[in-house]
Amino acid sequence: MDYLSIIKQPISTEIADFIEIFNQSLTHKDGMLGQVLEHIRQRAGKRMRPILMLLIAKSFGKISPVTQHAAVGLELLHTASLVHDDVVDESSERRGQASVNATYNNKVAVLVGDFILSTALLNVAKTGDHRIVENLAELGRTLSNGEILQLTNIQNQNFSEEVYYQVINQKTAALFEACAGIGALSVGADEELVEEAKRFGQNLGIIFQIRDDIFDYFDSSEIGKPTGNDMAEGKLTLPVIYALNNSSFDSMHNLARKVKEGNVNPDEIAVLVEFAKQQGGIEYAEKRMWEFHAEAVGFIEKRVEDPAVREALHAYLDYVIKRNK
Repeated sequence: MDYLSIIKQPISTEIADFIEIFNQSLTHKDGMLGQVLEHIRQRAGKRMRPILMLLIAKSFGKISPVTQHAAVGLELLHTASLVHDDVVDESSERRGQASVNATYNNKVAVLVGDFILSTALLNVAKTGDHRIVENLAELGRTLSNGEILQLTNIQNQNFSEEVYYQVINQKTAALFEACAGIGALSVGADEELVEEAKRFGQNLGIIFQIRDDIFDYFDSSEIGKPTGNDMAEGKLTLPVIYALNNSSFDSMHNLARKVKEGNVNPDEIAVLVEFAKQQGGIEYAEKRMWEFHAEAVGFIEKRVEDPAVREALHAYLDYVIKRNK
């Protein structure tokens, strides 16, 4: 099934408008800055977050320049955070292309990230809605806190599912939550509806991240990262956390602590990956995804009346949970 075509169908014109404003925002006439911004534009993803904001806005009102500038502002904030994350993580690739820090250097990446962040603020200011400005500013704080929480969690010797959800809520789900909430705000939805939209976005984001984490337990060139890459970076995700908390293999607990300490080798990672699979970690993670999916479906059925938008949001949910990369 071509999920993306169904998702985009009700907002095809609005997506084109968004892309035009976004690309203009990431264009600069000066030499190096212009080159780096062009490098970033060329690795554009599927625009899933702004698409979510536009769909939610269309569900409850008429998409206007307020919605568009809010969507551009949020996507620019996300883009800036990725540029900075690659510096923090010392990543050499982003979406299959060389990262900014690898192509240029860390100084350039940090400064360009700051430029993009300022451009995000400029766009969100154009909405003229202080609530949207506050939401975007709070999102920036949440994303930064999520990164710090993830770094400090590496030192935590416990294997906590609760902390896992705290991290993904602040690192990934917060973006989807903000998209849905700001989308509703931009068309004048009431407070109750805005909060329900936020919860829908949060559920979407949690599903997105769990699916992403499951990919790390399987080797596939389509995904664009090697098996066990998260563990190589000191991260324990839901499948192995479940396996560790539901078994009494001291050897596996010791290996997991080595992951957190950054002292694990590829063979040991492979053992942990297989352990997570054998102990039902993948099945458990998938079960949790479908539970969040069910709650998200409830929002669509209860709140979204436009048939095309309803179909698009169902397709969006199915795409996120069933995607293979």
